[in-house]
Amino acid sequence: MRYYMKEYDLKKLLDSPQLVENHIHKFIQEEVLKKEIFSSEEIEGHLLKAENNLRFVQKNIGLEFIDWAITGCYYACYHAALSLILTRNYSSKNHLASLCVLIKEFYKKGLDEEDIKILNSFLDYQDILFYVESKNKREDATYSTKTLFDKKEAEQLRIKAVLFVNKIKFMLQK
Repeated sequence: MRYYMKEYDLKKLLDSPQLVENHIHKFIQEEVLKKEIFSSEEIEGHLLKAENNLRFVQKNIGLEFIDWAITGCYYACYHAALSLILTRNYSSKNHLASLCVLIKEFYKKGLDEEDIKILNSFLDYQDILFYVESKNKREDATYSTKTLFDKKEAEQLRIKAVLFVNKIKFMLQK
């Protein structure tokens, strides 16, 4: 059975910097999360993958491969998120680990006042919630036997993915 992060679980992470820190520590010990310095080329590479995934999504919606479009929405967001966490010298091989770093480093808790002022307008609860929601949709599209997905829903996810990727690109320009 697949595990879906419920909004309640996400809220616990958002409300508990210590829980996030504990997860990050565990992920570093398990070598799922690493701290090292990354080049701007690596950061840019993830952004390019995010953009490629968005083009893939657009084409697959047009071809009515909706399950693959939903999967692509998630990966567009995930690669954008990876580019962002690389700026804080983290690399991740796990979705929850990436989410924890996003929360620790970019969500409005635990940041200094200047970061909060800059990032508060960029990364809020709805962005984090969308990231989790798109992962859950991707799991349904990838692993379930369901083949008929709603084209309208896929288009809405595509728009959210474009907004999420664009927000991260804007943050990286600052």
